[in-house]
Amino acid sequence: MREGDRVTMVYIIGAGPGDPELITVKGKNILEKADIIIYAGSLVNRDLLNRVKPGCEIHDSSGMTLEEVMAVTERGVKEGKLVARLHTGDPSLYGAIREQMDELARRSICFEVIPGVSSFCAAAAAMKKEYTLPGVSQTVILTRMEGRTPVPEKESIQSLARHNAAMVIFLSVHMLEQLVERLLAGYTKDTPVAVVHRVSWPGQKIIEGTLENICERVRREGVERTALVVVGHFMGDAYGLSKLYDKNFSHGFRGEEK
Repeated sequence: MREGDRVTMVYIIGAGPGDPELITVKGKNILEKADIIIYAGSLVNRDLLNRVKPGCEIHDSSGMTLEEVMAVTERGVKEGKLVARLHTGDPSLYGAIREQMDELARRSICFEVIPGVSSFCAAAAAMKKEYTLPGVSQTVILTRMEGRTPVPEKESIQSLARHNAAMVIFLSVHMLEQLVERLLAGYTKDTPVAVVHRVSWPGQKIIEGTLENICERVRREGVERTALVVVGHFMGDAYGLSKLYDKNFSHGFRGEEK
């Protein structure tokens, strides 16, 4: 593929949440053509690498620095090879790809980003829920607790909780008790919450409860890593019907029934 007069040699690909069938067709096609694959081994399902072409060079980036990833990438480009950088979920969310894209641009390496299915989308599918229910919530907040990576004060959990929107919290289940305490600054104790562990992987777990009892339920299951915390009244049963399919509501594709 070309961008202007430059051939795209590097692809940053979203692998999806875990199930190897949830990678996009475009991402799968690139993986099968790649000469070098650098994948996030701590999170990406290695089954995705089962169909790579013979002789493909594979690197697990979980033990690599940014400089090492860039060195492998640049070498591959200089050798005329197609390089695939494989990230979990969708790489735009907690993927640390901006620094990689800036380095590629600095080195005048042409690259393309191929989006993937985020774990927050897979979680809704697994729970059979819709985040944006009429009359309940039309906003989805994706966030995390601060850890070694800080969070801006204006984006604190307490502040975001006051919106009472649907909220999906990444990278925070190991701090669940502290998280719940902060969520209670905006949500009530009876607010539905679910912890979705290793969504779409074999052994996936969905632990449901309320803010009042979720900590105990998660503790019993022994879940401490690789889970999303999903909060909001969209998980309840009360909501308004969509106008999209209302026979008394007309729009550009359907006139009002007489």
